[in-house]
Amino acid sequence: MPREVFTAGQVLTAAELNVVSDQSVMVFADAAARTAAISSPAAGMMTFLVDVAAVNVYDGAAWVEVSGGAVLQVVSTTKTDTFSVSQVAGSSDAITGLTASITPSSTSSKILVTVAVSAAKASPYNPAIDITADGSVIASPDSPGSRVPAMFVGALSSDVSQAQTISGTSLHSPATTSSITYGVNLVNVRSATVVSYVNRSSDDVDGQARGRYVSTITLMEVAG
Repeated sequence: MPREVFTAGQVLTAAELNVVSDQSVMVFADAAARTAAISSPAAGMMTFLVDVAAVNVYDGAAWVEVSGGAVLQVVSTTKTDTFSVSQVAGSSDAITGLTASITPSSTSSKILVTVAVSAAKASPYNPAIDITADGSVIASPDSPGSRVPAMFVGALSSDVSQAQTISGTSLHSPATTSSITYGVNLVNVRSATVVSYVNRSSDDVDGQARGRYVSTITLMEVAG
């Protein structure tokens, strides 16, 4: 159906009003409300269902959801204070204050998680991190054996004082419309107990040879 163009002052016929309806994106609470309102849909009609936050088009036989990809909401937390934790070999420990919560609008939505952590330790090491959802790590490597699993790892640093940034992005499919809290864990990938630091150098000397930093976690709900 070609797009109808109306002129100022034009009196619309019933057929033309039907064209207006067909060319509009109609909003309904759910599919049942749409069915009650549109008993005989025409091909090309578009609707938006509030309960699942989805746009559908009628293809002449059925309502089909339009492909996802739109960002529906963004939540972000910036941690500006410091943090430290003593970690036994292979442990994965939550960073206090570096969490963000989001409530997906649809079970088909995906959550794009982006993190950046400024981390240091008092000896050369590869800092590593995990991303968690309600306390559970959202991805793990295949067949780690005796090796320590982690999602992202920083470069090996020979500077025992300065921090470095570990960053990562992961697309998570929680399949829920309940609130989810995402967080970041520090992972000790060494065979000895270490003390790890966030947003500061290991010795944290108050001088221009040292720094203070921030860490962030950002969540984006992407339509499925």
